[in-house]
Amino acid sequence: MYQLLKSRRVCSQRMCKRLVSYVLGIETSCDDTGIAIVDTEGRVLGNVLESQQKFHMRYGGIIPPRAQDLHRARIDDAFERCLAASQLQPEQLEAIAVTTRPGLPLSLLIGLRYARHLARRYHKPLLPVHHMEAHALQARMEHRESIAFPYLCLLISGGHSQLAVVHGPGQLQLLGETLDDAPGEAFDKIARRLRLYILPQYRHCNGGQAVEHAAQFAGNPDAFEFPLPLAQQRNCNFSFAGIKNNSFRAIRAQERAERTPPDGIISNYADFCAGLLRAVSRHLMHRTQRALEFCLQQQQNNVNLFGNATPTLVVSGGVANNDVIFANMQHLAAQYNCRCLRPSKRYCSDNGVMIAWHGIEQLLQNRVANLRFDIDNIDIAGSASFHESSMSDVLEASIKCKWVQPLCTQTNYNNTHYEQTA
Repeated sequence: MYQLLKSRRVCSQRMCKRLVSYVLGIETSCDDTGIAIVDTEGRVLGNVLESQQKFHMRYGGIIPPRAQDLHRARIDDAFERCLAASQLQPEQLEAIAVTTRPGLPLSLLIGLRYARHLARRYHKPLLPVHHMEAHALQARMEHRESIAFPYLCLLISGGHSQLAVVHGPGQLQLLGETLDDAPGEAFDKIARRLRLYILPQYRHCNGGQAVEHAAQFAGNPDAFEFPLPLAQQRNCNFSFAGIKNNSFRAIRAQERAERTPPDGIISNYADFCAGLLRAVSRHLMHRTQRALEFCLQQQQNNVNLFGNATPTLVVSGGVANNDVIFANMQHLAAQYNCRCLRPSKRYCSDNGVMIAWHGIEQLLQNRVANLRFDIDNIDIAGSASFHESSMSDVLEASIKCKWVQPLCTQTNYNNTHYEQTA
């Protein structure tokens, strides 16, 4: 009897070992070359990220042909280093996940071509990945037991600002999106106009990082006024163009008042950054608050969009790294007894880990249907929508909110403040 039980235990252990699958993730949607290997338990076996940020900062923005050249020059070395770190053989990989949409077409093309090369060389199937879906699912890798489908996700990055209900890979329900600029893009342009880059401490920072750091030293965070975009529109869309244009005018006016030289910076730049950060946080909070109320209101059969899952808000994308913005989203979620989570900071921005994990999610969802052996039929797309849109439903609901105010950046973070109902 003992031998039989022992035999069964050994057999079970072998089956568990066989059930663990490894997926390679390739990310080249913009200016970061990311290669990673993740297993079905959420363990990161290898992770290599080659950033082009310092190169493109010299030109004030990303140059797509040069981004493509740098991806091409670095991707093979990144793969070899990742494979060495994982201590796996290519034959042990279950599949290769690769970003195919949305993104810069020239950059996406490098990742897809390299994925096809590896697929042919090692006889592996591909898993096409939607870049923004990968951001939305990333937090589940680290909080898989606590984040169940469905949940609300705020996606904020340099190129996107979206609110979506996540039901699973390939099953995102869009509630709102930006009508113009994304928050990360606005931060970059405003920080450049403010000339934060001339200060040594911000020379190698992106706009969001520089603004967040400078805001800590504000003496008068209310020194500058910023508009509240889309205040009269009862939907979940975003707009950052007004905040950006107002910032340009305010900077110009302050420069004239101080007679700031062309290579100088206004004296109260920290106050400006604190006001800007509060304005962006407030706009994000307002749109997300309406999305939360839409999800929590009774839908068909008296069931809300969260269903039986614990109400959860996930904040992801590069701008989710901003601690002030995330603290405000936590503050907002708390007013609705809703959890608020984000991926680890190293996984908020673009990386290969999130692509590999999206591949894992696809395998767990439907291994047979999602594995693609017709690799030549897989193509890239510069823009891509989600599976479903409920933006018209949000507009039709016309939800009136009692706005939760952003946290005070200087004093009491624990008190709840409200604006007038709108």
